[in-house]
Amino acid sequence: MGRLSCLLILSCFFPTLLAHNDFFTSIGQMTDLLYIEKDLVTSLKDYIKAEESKLEQVKKWADKLDTLTATATQDPEGFLGHPVNAFKLMKRLNTEWGDLESMVLKDTTDGFISNLTIQRQHFPTEEDQTGAAKALLRLQDTYMLDANTISIGNLPGVVHKSPMTVEDCYELGKIAYTDADYYHTELWMAQALKQLDEGEESTIDKITVIDYLSYAIYQQGELERALELTKRLLTLDPTHQRANGNLKYFEFQLEKQKKQEEAKKASQTQRMNNTEKREAQRKRSRDPLPERKVYEMLCRGEGIKMTPRRQSRLFCRYYDNHHNPQYLLAPVKQEDEWDRPRIVRYHDIISDSEIAKVKELAKPRLRRATVHDPQTGKLTTAQYRVSKSAWLTAYEHPVIERINQRIEDITGLEMDTAEELQVANYGVGGQYEPHFDFGRKDEPDAFKELGTGNRIATWLFYMSDVSAGGATVFPDVGAAVWPKKGTAVFWYNLFPSGEGDYSTRHAACPVLVGNKWVSNKWIHERGQEFRRPCALEEAAS
Repeated sequence: MGRLSCLLILSCFFPTLLAHNDFFTSIGQMTDLLYIEKDLVTSLKDYIKAEESKLEQVKKWADKLDTLTATATQDPEGFLGHPVNAFKLMKRLNTEWGDLESMVLKDTTDGFISNLTIQRQHFPTEEDQTGAAKALLRLQDTYMLDANTISIGNLPGVVHKSPMTVEDCYELGKIAYTDADYYHTELWMAQALKQLDEGEESTIDKITVIDYLSYAIYQQGELERALELTKRLLTLDPTHQRANGNLKYFEFQLEKQKKQEEAKKASQTQRMNNTEKREAQRKRSRDPLPERKVYEMLCRGEGIKMTPRRQSRLFCRYYDNHHNPQYLLAPVKQEDEWDRPRIVRYHDIISDSEIAKVKELAKPRLRRATVHDPQTGKLTTAQYRVSKSAWLTAYEHPVIERINQRIEDITGLEMDTAEELQVANYGVGGQYEPHFDFGRKDEPDAFKELGTGNRIATWLFYMSDVSAGGATVFPDVGAAVWPKKGTAVFWYNLFPSGEGDYSTRHAACPVLVGNKWVSNKWIHERGQEFRRPCALEEAAS
């Protein structure tokens, strides 16, 4: 009954887990899994204690009988000549050994197994494990981290360092291999082999790892290295059927290259560095993102630097939006982040208590974030947006209403036609690749169902600090805005003429370390006719 009560209480704590999956897309919801695992560990310890108690009783019984039988067998007739000894022997064999048998056969796993069965419905799926693995590969590429750095857990801003085992590295390599991603297969199988060579104990053997590694290297055109690894595999297992076949094939291919006088070209291929290999893999996988290099450079803080002259025109100021009564006595802190497009940051614009309330309201409703499909005009999930989001309306809590009013007072724009406040929490390697917030000319139906026109502007709150990664970047102009809790950034997506400002194409960089919470308000054209009048020139700012 106590165990059942515990389970019922747990189900009250984690009601959202019943309805959700895609755990890897939200760190906020993944935290619930830690409490589930903690409860399972407690249950497992209870089972171990019960087993230890049972074994202790059996041991005491065995020790007692060991001494007794040792004495009795020295003079069996004399021992049994004592009537009490004879009675106790009958009693032991007729009753007590039966009791011992029942005790040994008693199943102490009931509590643990029943708890595990109930909690299993809240467990992550294969999709979650694969999603988290691909997130690690994405972080490795974006932040140019070698496999060993990730494996030893030596990441910037890390508090809880966690090394990877051979099994972990092997699993990453296998997931990459399944996607025909031989570049990452090589990196992680090589790391697994390195750790095995260093003496780490593992259930994965070198033969299995080298088998994957040699094939991945062969697929990238490095025949000589693939041949060397195949020979090493055969020293470990001379009867390995595939390796014996590959040995003959690789030797034949190398001889063929020499005969065709392409050895020079082959040697150039063999000297490909990791950057070149990754570029080749990107082409093989038909990466749809043309500006990926610039995007990833900006995420690493290596972007285009603004000239000193332009930088000198960026200022910090106290801002009251043309003497708005709300801010006459307490103007807000405004900082210029970029000039073209103009991006401004507001400091201390949302309090810790407001952030806590927004997160509290949003967390039970977090769902996999969606994007507008330009073909259908409908919302759909996408691999290039890894986060969960929820929408909060002004009427459900005074804090949301107050936040909406604050945005209106500071921007001077009408909020009645804006979309609801969207709250997003990013998952493992959470990101949103380069995109436009506004609908382009080739997407005439992007916001048709709203009836409020295009997205004229974006307001973005940062509701957490991020230890590493997670910047908002603008690849076309080289701007990078880093998360800072309690601040917000604002920019216009459309020129006053209503034409889209294509320089506002932006992205949320993958979160390397930390937990990123943001909330945003997409402000629409309708209702702004007198607040931001239309200009005569198409690109007038």
